[in-house]
Amino acid sequence: MHVTTVQGLTRANLAQRTVVKLRSGGWESPDVLLVDSDDGPVVVKDFSPRNALVAGSFGRWLIRRERRALEALRGHPAVPRLLGSIDRLALVLEHRGGVRFTRRRPWTFTPEFDQRLRAAVIGLHERGVVHMDLRHRSNVRADLHGRPVLIDFDSAMTFRLGGWAARWVMPRLAAFDLSCLRKFGPVETGSAGTGRQTRSAA
Repeated sequence: MHVTTVQGLTRANLAQRTVVKLRSGGWESPDVLLVDSDDGPVVVKDFSPRNALVAGSFGRWLIRRERRALEALRGHPAVPRLLGSIDRLALVLEHRGGVRFTRRRPWTFTPEFDQRLRAAVIGLHERGVVHMDLRHRSNVRADLHGRPVLIDFDSAMTFRLGGWAARWVMPRLAAFDLSCLRKFGPVETGSAGTGRQTRSAA
């Protein structure tokens, strides 16, 4: 894997430049860090805290998998940009401010957000990428302007457009992605800009 370093960030200074740990990874997943780079805040997904066997095998494989998906999605408005790597165990991504979508913030999910989210997911598929983990609400955010942001592509599958797998396998997986969106809504807008999440009768 080609490593493109981000200006000012190295393995040696990563701990010093870490502002906050956004998520502690389990044995099979990376730590997610908010880091101060020379160009401003970035997100780092780092497998190095895992044991050597996991980091050197499974961790590197997941890093390559996510990198491949993010490279295919360059320019997608709902996907944070891949900025580079610190080394073979850590990806550096664009930081997007915003909020997580949870049941405690139903007003973040409006009918307009629903439409934009569906369009964003279809946009992944049009670029040959299936997310495969949208059943977790934590992988969908609302940015500072209320637009959807999709994160965590380490489970994603990337297909060569026009290939047999894209024609025969990808449509079923894309349908799974879209089916996961049903758990997010719909939302009926109430007074004072709040919302109430309701179940569809379908």
